[in-house]
Amino acid sequence: MQKPLVAPLLASLLMALVSVNAQAQSVYRIVGPDGKVTFSDRPPADASAQPARTVNTGPAAANAALPLELRQVTTRFPVTLYTGSDCAPCSSARNLLTSRGVPFTERTVSTNEDIAALQRLSGNSSLPFGTIGGQQLAGFSDTEWTQYLDAAGYPKQSLLPATYRPPAPAPLVAVKAVEPAPAASAPSASQRQRPPAPVNEGPTPSNPAGIRF
Repeated sequence: MQKPLVAPLLASLLMALVSVNAQAQSVYRIVGPDGKVTFSDRPPADASAQPARTVNTGPAAANAALPLELRQVTTRFPVTLYTGSDCAPCSSARNLLTSRGVPFTERTVSTNEDIAALQRLSGNSSLPFGTIGGQQLAGFSDTEWTQYLDAAGYPKQSLLPATYRPPAPAPLVAVKAVEPAPAASAPSASQRQRPPAPVNEGPTPSNPAGIRF
């Protein structure tokens, strides 16, 4: 009698995975030359600005070596895990994804700026927090996370090649400082020591012919 309910349940899970556009984004904290701080999901246009903290590009950078089935589902429903230090449920969520062979991006939440960014993404600051495609998962429940991974099409057993290396965890908020315009170069030592050239201002009463001595 319960069998007809399976297909609607899977359909609703898939709709939830796709319906909400909440895929993980890097949040940049941009410090301008005047010290003004702004937040954006886009890096500053100044290509010379260097990130104070490295932003991980996620599993897409390592997807080329994945089996076709896993690469397709990872592209359609990327997984991002938001974690904190000394967080046992965060470790449980990480272990589930690792043991099942799910490529995922891990964002660490440790500063006040990270917490504020997490609140903008999820509506609260509880950890762990995860996204599977557009589906948001607050807290950790083995049953719930497994259901959504199944609905997304992730294999039940790991298909990761032995050479696969997961991306390193990265802070949720990346800091980029916009460099001020370069100051005018100081005169060289030879320029500072060179005496000014004499200026001939024409005859003077003491030297009527304008003769230089």
